[in-house]
Amino acid sequence: MAQPKRGSRRLVSIAARLRPGTITRIKPLGRDPEKVILEVDGQFALTLPAITVLERGLHAGVELDAAAISELATIAEAEQATSAALHFVAYRPRSEREVRDRLRRRGFTAEAVDTALSRMRGWGYIDDSAFAEFWVENRVEHAPRGRRKLEAELRTKGVEREVVNQAIEHVALRELDDALALARKRLPSLHGLDEATQRRRLSGYLARRGYDWPVVRATLEQLYGAELDEARDP
Repeated sequence: MAQPKRGSRRLVSIAARLRPGTITRIKPLGRDPEKVILEVDGQFALTLPAITVLERGLHAGVELDAAAISELATIAEAEQATSAALHFVAYRPRSEREVRDRLRRRGFTAEAVDTALSRMRGWGYIDDSAFAEFWVENRVEHAPRGRRKLEAELRTKGVEREVVNQAIEHVALRELDDALALARKRLPSLHGLDEATQRRRLSGYLARRGYDWPVVRATLEQLYGAELDEARDP
């Protein structure tokens, strides 16, 4: 059996492609000393944790029936799913649903996905509360937007509403200051337009960035004064 390329889309589970047979060779996985490659009937079968091989007394000559193959395939699948999840979160924090969806798209079985997620939670690599706080802090620092848009972004990533609300309350949102800074940055592009049009354009721009009307109105009042409230609608 040919070993699937790393990162390729897994269309079938490990168990579906394996057959009972005799272990002909067990060798270390060069890049990871804690794992070994198991060959069955002279061909690559699967990669397993070395501890699994030791605990089960596996060695060349051991016959693997259908039940044994299925059990080992389940372990190998969970190991691969866990490795894929760790790789996915290496770049930045992810929500649990982001990780689950990624593993599902890779074709891992539901059991392997659940095992991987359980491990990731236990190790602290998946924590929706911490992820939500990271997301809000990052947005506030690098791409300011209003509470409404932050809520929508986090909900899209599968974070529970209560967790979203806690994250937004925990991180101080400088909505008015941020909205005012965005509006001032936008103003030069509106040069030459009359005040009513500028208000209307800024109102729509800030609304699209997730700021509610009270914040938008306060921003316009800071820039122009308290006139022309009809500029509310973009």
